[in-house]
Amino acid sequence: MLHHGSRVFILGTKRISHPWANGLPGVTYCRDIADIHDALVELGLQGRHRVRVAGELGIDADPDAIGPRLLILLEEINATKKQLARYWEKIRESGDPNVSPAVDALNEILYMGRQVRMHVLLVAQSATARALGGPEVREQFATRILARYIVNAWRMLAPEIHPAPKSTKHHGRAQVVIGGTARETQVLFFADAEAREWATSGPVATGVKRAAVPAQLQKPPAGSLADPGVFQRPRPHPSGRRPRPPTPGTSPWPPTTRPTPPPRRNPLRPTTSWRPTATSASSTTATPVVPSGAATPRP
Repeated sequence: MLHHGSRVFILGTKRISHPWANGLPGVTYCRDIADIHDALVELGLQGRHRVRVAGELGIDADPDAIGPRLLILLEEINATKKQLARYWEKIRESGDPNVSPAVDALNEILYMGRQVRMHVLLVAQSATARALGGPEVREQFATRILARYIVNAWRMLAPEIHPAPKSTKHHGRAQVVIGGTARETQVLFFADAEAREWATSGPVATGVKRAAVPAQLQKPPAGSLADPGVFQRPRPHPSGRRPRPPTPGTSPWPPTTRPTPPPRRNPLRPTTSWRPTATSASSTTATPVVPSGAATPRP
């Protein structure tokens, strides 16, 4: 999908799964569970933003106006979902929901994301309903690819097809199940250099195209995932202190080649908000807004 101009988010704590994607334009690679949590939360917000944009555009609008196609690749979901739950249990505060907002965001994308050009590719050792979050979550995956499977795995993921085709040890051979039909398929093998060449030989994903909708719906605040820049959140300062909110009218980013977002915070307890301000029909700027009487954020 990178070859065709999509943006890709690779989320997985197994840091060596896709070395070919390191540093590629249009790719956000999150390897730490804190970054994965934040990425899913912001992708959930991006999904809601796109739904609002689609509603404003109407049924005859160009789909590209909603934004570039987004592919979310979730690696080793059996381990990642457990780590997300433990991470939220560690950082949640009194009054916060019990369920991780990252998990809620992922489910929301699975339920409603496809129509607004957001797609999820999930990799699992055992895609049980419990591991994915329930049978209703697993049912969102209409295409299922099984390789070197056992009979129990086939019965769980493709029970409508019986008898189950015999599994094979042939490298790259898999069964692709769609709509109650299984087709034996040879998966293409790419060396890392070949994968990088193919991914970079097509168009590069850009931001939301301009259309006849309000400016604030055209482009969300700078630094959000609708912006084509790479999403990364730095670790908090070792001293535990956080920088002061930026002065209105000044750039919130240091003079570097790539914007560095502010330190990590609890996404459910924002202390500083960003309000897009339209400057013309073709561009917007982000003006920092600090609520009056806001308390100093805790480390």
